[in-house]
Amino acid sequence: MSLGRRLIPSLALAIAVSVVTAGAALADAGPTRADATAMVKAAVASLKSGGDSGVFAEISDPAGKYHKGDLYLVAYDMSGKVLAHGFLKSLIGKDLANAKDADGKLYVKERIEMAGSEKSFWQSYKYLDPATKQIRLKDSYCERAGDTIICGGVYH
Repeated sequence: MSLGRRLIPSLALAIAVSVVTAGAALADAGPTRADATAMVKAAVASLKSGGDSGVFAEISDPAGKYHKGDLYLVAYDMSGKVLAHGFLKSLIGKDLANAKDADGKLYVKERIEMAGSEKSFWQSYKYLDPATKQIRLKDSYCERAGDTIICGGVYH
């Protein structure tokens, strides 16, 4: 058998392994915008059914159902006070209305303003990614439920 004929099966196998590996990497690319939307909607539904303290405790529990990879939820009141935080429990109870992202954007103030006029919305800003420990661009889906804003986002 010639060298070419022996290399073709090996090359085909290498290509197949590369395709499978790339597909697995894409499948494990992390939470999606659809995941964020579904998670926020589930928390809002739970909140509306009357379980605010239970929902806030669950959002703030890193092992809870409102966590998936680097996707977690945050809840604020309409003044910017943190009611629950899935990444930094130390922020619970703090007023973040004047918090700025890495570019100086008043992202919580903007979020409050958007929640005042829209029931749900997407917002982009920069925030610390708990998985990489680096500041990254983040898109958060937010919904207002009464006087509460619940958000969950995905990193780019």
